[in-house]
Amino acid sequence: MKIQQLLLNNVNETQNILTTDGFDSEKANLVLAFGQRTLLDEIKPYSTLKKLYPSAQIVLCSSSGQISDQVLIENDIVVTSIVFDKTPIKTIEVDILNNDSIDDLGQKVKQALFSNDLKSIFVLSEGSFVNGTELINELKKQTNAAIPIFGGLAGDEFSFEKTIVGLNADASPGKIVAIGFYGEHLHFGYGSEGGWGDFGPEREVTLSKKNVLYKIGDRFALDLYKEYLGKYADELPGSSLYFPLSMKETSGSMPVVRTILAIDEENKSMTFAGNIPEGSYVRLMKGNIDKLIDAASTAAYKIRKALDSQPQLAILVSCVGRRIVLDDRVEEELEVIKDIFGASTILCGFYSYGEISPLLHNVACELHNQTMTVTTMFED
Repeated sequence: MKIQQLLLNNVNETQNILTTDGFDSEKANLVLAFGQRTLLDEIKPYSTLKKLYPSAQIVLCSSSGQISDQVLIENDIVVTSIVFDKTPIKTIEVDILNNDSIDDLGQKVKQALFSNDLKSIFVLSEGSFVNGTELINELKKQTNAAIPIFGGLAGDEFSFEKTIVGLNADASPGKIVAIGFYGEHLHFGYGSEGGWGDFGPEREVTLSKKNVLYKIGDRFALDLYKEYLGKYADELPGSSLYFPLSMKETSGSMPVVRTILAIDEENKSMTFAGNIPEGSYVRLMKGNIDKLIDAASTAAYKIRKALDSQPQLAILVSCVGRRIVLDDRVEEELEVIKDIFGASTILCGFYSYGEISPLLHNVACELHNQTMTVTTMFED
């Protein structure tokens, strides 16, 4: 595997961050470009990238912060180009705003990507309209929950207006892109940690519809939430990023974190970035900056400890909520990951509206919120 990373500014000028030995832009298989939605809309970078990497599958995705190997949240578009020496890839795209649906994505994955030598799937989805839980469930269904899936939902800085994704074209709303990796030469590592602390008792969800939560136990969800938030209740919905929910589908399930997207004062309900099924169990969580940073370190450490070889690339997908809470210390969660993997592991990625990563005891994947997810690659 050979890698090049560039920054692309608002006049389509490039700055080379790094190029590994033997990299040939003519042979690049895959290009990942993460950028602010307004910048991607403004400069339409696809034609520039196509000239630089004529043979590559080029994926563009809007973000709430783009991560470079300089261990920074960059203002420019971060372009990471990869030459796989022995690993074939395939790509597909659906448009859920133009006749396609999540089911169509599932069928395309099954027909175009699924095979005996499929090693992993990288998904980059628009983050404004898609129900992340339904997306994940369909992907697991079509791959028999046997293939690790990672990625995330596109972001839009802190605007929450629209998100855009593109495959071999400039990014636009409604797109979902999936990339399949094949063969035995590419080796992956997966890690995901939150760092949020539980407080208050675990309670059962008694009334919900998909990602809208109405009642917890015998209480209206919003009333109970406000009671625990105290003075922070007056700052809703913004303050909800500091107090996500921990959710377990059954009492014995592994917990996942759910971010609150909106509140409804009239119905006393809350809308989340993923489904909260009836009969599941929830607890409130609160953030501590040092624990959030430690969690990013833990996600990387678990991968490093389990791998036999030094990763060549680490793709980081972290939540916009973490960026807001960490504020001017946000780059510390990138620095601790770089420290664990070392200078020879190249970092790229973005801040998202939802993270997709396998759990330790779940081969396929789960939708996460407020987590740092890390996926590493090494090609032998």
